[in-house]
Amino acid sequence: MLDAIDHVQLAAPSGCEAEARRFFGELLGLEELEQPESLRARGGVWFRIGAQQLHVGVEPEFAPARKAHPAFAVARYDELVGRLRSAGVEVVPDDSIPGVRRSYMADPWGNRIELIAVENSR
Repeated sequence: MLDAIDHVQLAAPSGCEAEARRFFGELLGLEELEQPESLRARGGVWFRIGAQQLHVGVEPEFAPARKAHPAFAVARYDELVGRLRSAGVEVVPDDSIPGVRRSYMADPWGNRIELIAVENSR
């Protein structure tokens, strides 16, 4: 039986590592994890997000995921949205679910990411 989500992987183009560290590590504040030795040659970067992980993996024929996306619960939602906007990231609010504060943005390669204010997380 399924128990939980262990990790989510986002695809990115070759050479994405420095930008992944800047965006997910510095801007979003995620802790970088060391990849297993057997996987390091594939490239990419892994991060911790709560009890789960976010893997940014290299895909040679990369195309961004514009519909499929992870949704992150954010405790200091307004603070993070402000920080993202100050860094030049377009954050688009979405009020299509009544009572839920959420927005969308794209990572540096165009993958869709949803942010949900923690008071609304399920």
